[in-house]
Amino acid sequence: MSIPQSGGGPIERYEQLVEYLESGCKPKDQWRIGTEHEKFGYCRDTLLPLPYDGPRSIKAMLEGLRDRYGWEPIFEQDNIIGLELNGANISLEPGGQLELSGAPLRSIHETCDEVNEHLREVKTVADEIGAGFIGLGAAPTWTHAQMPQMPKGRYRLMTDYMDSVGELGKQMMYRTCTVQVNLDFASEADMVEKLRVALALQPVATALFANSPFLEGKPNGHKSWRSRIWRNLDDARTGMLPFVFEEGFGFEQWVDYALDVPMYFVYRDGKYINALGQSFRDFLKGELPALPGETPTLSDWADHLTTIFPEARIKKYMEMRGADGGPWRRLCALPAFWVGLLYDQGAMDAAWDLVKGLDAETREGLRVGASIHGLQGESNGVRLQDLARESVAIAMSGLKARAIPGAGGLVPDETHFLNALQDSVETGRVPADELLEHFHGDWGGDLNRVFAEYSY
Repeated sequence: MSIPQSGGGPIERYEQLVEYLESGCKPKDQWRIGTEHEKFGYCRDTLLPLPYDGPRSIKAMLEGLRDRYGWEPIFEQDNIIGLELNGANISLEPGGQLELSGAPLRSIHETCDEVNEHLREVKTVADEIGAGFIGLGAAPTWTHAQMPQMPKGRYRLMTDYMDSVGELGKQMMYRTCTVQVNLDFASEADMVEKLRVALALQPVATALFANSPFLEGKPNGHKSWRSRIWRNLDDARTGMLPFVFEEGFGFEQWVDYALDVPMYFVYRDGKYINALGQSFRDFLKGELPALPGETPTLSDWADHLTTIFPEARIKKYMEMRGADGGPWRRLCALPAFWVGLLYDQGAMDAAWDLVKGLDAETREGLRVGASIHGLQGESNGVRLQDLARESVAIAMSGLKARAIPGAGGLVPDETHFLNALQDSVETGRVPADELLEHFHGDWGGDLNRVFAEYSY
């Protein structure tokens, strides 16, 4: 979610930065699940992306959701750029990708119901204006020049900055979609174990959810082009973070890492002030060139933490960031996968036992292998399909141990949300494999067929 953060007073001590993260610790009975997913909107007649403004547009979608379903609008200057309702938010990514940041919910049953309701609302409004929405990890046919730009100040700043720090930053911003889940932690020690498991197994999530094999109308040589993009974007704020696996890692080490990530902006009075490449450490000393003599607030710190993009990251909760956007079953399967692994202690310990022997080179090799080959990837003798099979089995055990029923008690637990992943680990096939099979088979190389057959 890229809505400005709020509610933080002045920072007077370094320790407040650590305390901010520590304040996210919650007892287990208060742990919740927040699922986020992005999707591409397009005009049904032209199959081109929705512009921001006009009768058939992103703005029309937001206004339709507001008027029909009671969402409260969020504005930047005079432009509607998001919605909020009952703890959930709808926001815009740079190229108009529509994102649901779901409310914190107790079970996968609830989060999947939320996804269903959201997609139903989106389809209702989209049908009325001649639009469609599709879940893919990367835009299949559109060029960068065809992508609209949303009227958000932070995106204008980021767009200008991306070419100076990497190769593919603008592709990430304008032509990719993800699904992620946000989870809680109980303590610093719990956070450390969760984050290590999350980073080590993020390549498994990338492989299982790989769903971006096309770019500009043809195969791109990767099962997850979205993951490929993140490997050549901005080394200062992306990656697998080997330091997390070092002895002594904790909240303070995360703070030091975040302080070394160059800034993008400072948000003041409804506007984004350019602080590209400047240092939050200088900001703490009142020496930020963008705001001479001014020191930051905790809201500024919260905003800065949203500009760090590793495969998993820490704020007041933990975000799993490795998966491509995709079909409905995968939107429910991702939170099921990570909740099963990380919300039961026995399952999390088993997951850590599975990956604790992997070194940084192997973890990075798996990340590369997942983006290119999906479940057929491997690194230093470790096969992603094998790792995925064991991970899904552990997640299944974790969900069984949670034993949270759904459908009024007719469904005993949350394990059925993993069915799509079980199919993948047995067959070795992920969504990208299915798309490529269609492209080379019954679609006859006509990628426009993806819109009719895979839209929500």
